[in-house]
Amino acid sequence: MSNRTPTVPGRRTWQLLVLSVVIPAAVVCLSGPGPFRWSMAAALGACLILPLRYVRPRLVLLACLPGLAGGLGWPAAMVSLYAIGRATGRRMPTMPWIALCAATSFIAVLLSESLSWQRILVTAVACGVYSLAPAVLGLLITTREQLQSSLRDLEAAREATVAAREEVARAAERDRIGREIHDAVGHHATMIAVGAAALAATSKDEQTRETAERLRVLAKRALAEMRAALGLLGTDSELSSGIAALPELVARARESGMKVELIGAGKLGDDIPLGVERTVYRLIQETLTNAAKHAEGAEVEVRLERWATELRVTVTNGPPPRPKMTITTGRPGGGLAGLAERIGVLGGRLRARPTSKGGFSVQGRLPCPPLPWHVAAPGALRNTGAPTRAARPEGELRDTKVASSRATNDGSVTRAARAH
Repeated sequence: MSNRTPTVPGRRTWQLLVLSVVIPAAVVCLSGPGPFRWSMAAALGACLILPLRYVRPRLVLLACLPGLAGGLGWPAAMVSLYAIGRATGRRMPTMPWIALCAATSFIAVLLSESLSWQRILVTAVACGVYSLAPAVLGLLITTREQLQSSLRDLEAAREATVAAREEVARAAERDRIGREIHDAVGHHATMIAVGAAALAATSKDEQTRETAERLRVLAKRALAEMRAALGLLGTDSELSSGIAALPELVARARESGMKVELIGAGKLGDDIPLGVERTVYRLIQETLTNAAKHAEGAEVEVRLERWATELRVTVTNGPPPRPKMTITTGRPGGGLAGLAERIGVLGGRLRARPTSKGGFSVQGRLPCPPLPWHVAAPGALRNTGAPTRAARPEGELRDTKVASSRATNDGSVTRAARAH
């Protein structure tokens, strides 16, 4: 524990400072004039400088010594000794000041009065107790505060250790599950992909070959998505699930027989956060799945709009051929409920409701950084609430890069850039 000088705490008020002067001064005044003519003045002078004990406790104690010698300085000296005990926080640096006060008062009494040895002994004990008690009280309070601080640090360290152990346990469990997937599910998914590739290579029917190739791609993609869900992928090179992959997602939906129209995916810019991109992909993927299950044969429109501070994704399907469409959200954490939770984590919101035409609409609003001033049109979104539109001269369109995507053989999507 190091020697420290306390400062005035913020909670200390002027009223408390005034009381710290008034109360010792009142005790001095009630004690009488003292043995010397200057005793009262010396004691009151020591009381007046007591507010400085927070910044200079030793200097204040030295100023109290004349009052001790005059017989009336104990009120101010006891307050100063308490301040020194609080300031040092250790026994050895405090003991000399205790001895100095006790010796000053004791010697002054011996020189001014003729006492018997019994009274001399009592006076020595009284001087020692008056000097020791306030200083020890200050030491004890400082020691208690230091112990409390140490206990808080120890508790924080214990919590950090427990959290680290839990993280290690989760990582070990994740690795174990990853190995199980690699050994079991990965084996079966690979066999499905190999079998589909063999069927595509040996079949003479064009539709069979296309179906087998899609099965191969879907098997590899399913394995990649399971690995990504477990945190086993370090980069996005094996699995692309962002806005650039939306054309391929819509294309797969069309191949399955759905009527899907994608609007606005190429006009969103390239500064959208990766987490927002993945959430947009999962939102459209889930809503297309719901439309395929509950509104088979209905037309589906996927619209993406970049507004001032948010990205809006609206997926609307028309009325299904069946008389009535039933939408089930599934158990909590899955389906639309899972999407709402995922979007809420990012600070957005999800709204799902039937349309007036008998269909169903799902709209997600996700936070997105505003477009740069040189991209956003002047005056956009001040009071109109309309989407921000890009405003560029015609000559700049040749140098504008637009994100595009292409599907690879394993079903993943890579990003490219083409210039207009």
